[in-house]
Amino acid sequence: MSHQHDTVRAIEWRDDRLFLLDQRLLPQRQEFIACSDAPSVAEAIRDMVVRGAPAIGISAAYAVVMSAMQHAGEAEWGSAVRADVDSLAASRPTAVNLFWALDRMRQCLEGQDDAPVELLLAEACRIHEEDAQANHHMGELGAALIDSGDVITHCNAGALATGGYGTALGVIRSAFAAGKIGRVYADETRPWLQGARLTAWELVQDRIPVTLLCEGAAASLMKSGRISWVIVGSDRIAANGDVANKIGTYSLAVNARYHGVRFMVVAPTSTIDMQSASAADIPIEERDSMEVLGLAGKRIAAEGAEAWNPAFDVTPAELVDAIVTEKGVVLKPDSKKMKALMAED
Repeated sequence: MSHQHDTVRAIEWRDDRLFLLDQRLLPQRQEFIACSDAPSVAEAIRDMVVRGAPAIGISAAYAVVMSAMQHAGEAEWGSAVRADVDSLAASRPTAVNLFWALDRMRQCLEGQDDAPVELLLAEACRIHEEDAQANHHMGELGAALIDSGDVITHCNAGALATGGYGTALGVIRSAFAAGKIGRVYADETRPWLQGARLTAWELVQDRIPVTLLCEGAAASLMKSGRISWVIVGSDRIAANGDVANKIGTYSLAVNARYHGVRFMVVAPTSTIDMQSASAADIPIEERDSMEVLGLAGKRIAAEGAEAWNPAFDVTPAELVDAIVTEKGVVLKPDSKKMKALMAED
């Protein structure tokens, strides 16, 4: 599926290996890392080579294929593959797409006499393609909510974080193509600078006007009256519509509500966790304090200072104006509306 604003791909399967665009090196270098087994993919997920909830799930699915290839023909192939699946599941705790994708792969293993490599590969490719198609559809649905004006986005919810096109950036790509968005303001997103390194890079590749923004400047920008929407992705959405996303999203939502700016969350239904009743049930990953105390491997904070480094925060459902999924749009989400969405075929 092609589009004039759709040029970035971060995940490629070829020659029985998974190639991941190393997102730690962008925008200075574009290099792919070749993964030939499940442990190397788990390491790539933990080390942020690949990030973004849908992309993590897709990568893990291909990792299960490589595990099956490695252990096919062994007497204990099932135990070996399931051990790799468990290791992949432990790589990062917050993004529910990881567990959703691995559950789909586990189902392919049921009742098999030997490692079903072709079956698993077909399922992984299906997960990959379904995500890209869902992103294009969500792009159309989200763009329909936008009249005009500039937008703010946070972190990277683009093609780099998905199977292609992006969730939040998918909406932005579609809305820009329709002439509804003039400029995108991208939060730099400390401490990994996904907005500065990744979102700005993606938008420049597709010739969409982008201006970088320190998170602390977002409220002042909203006060100017130029911003119509904040558009973000999500790593997990609870059954009541609470949204876990990159740390700093909650602050944006609070500022948006105060300034009368609407707040849109764009994510596939695989991100919705109906087993998590609310934000209280969502595990929040805390990462190494050196990610905050340093930059590019060099310490920038005073010696002796400590850092708190949650990777995500939770935006309460009452601060969300719209959740856009491939199944449809939920306005002012709550438990009843989320249940109705997920009950649909």
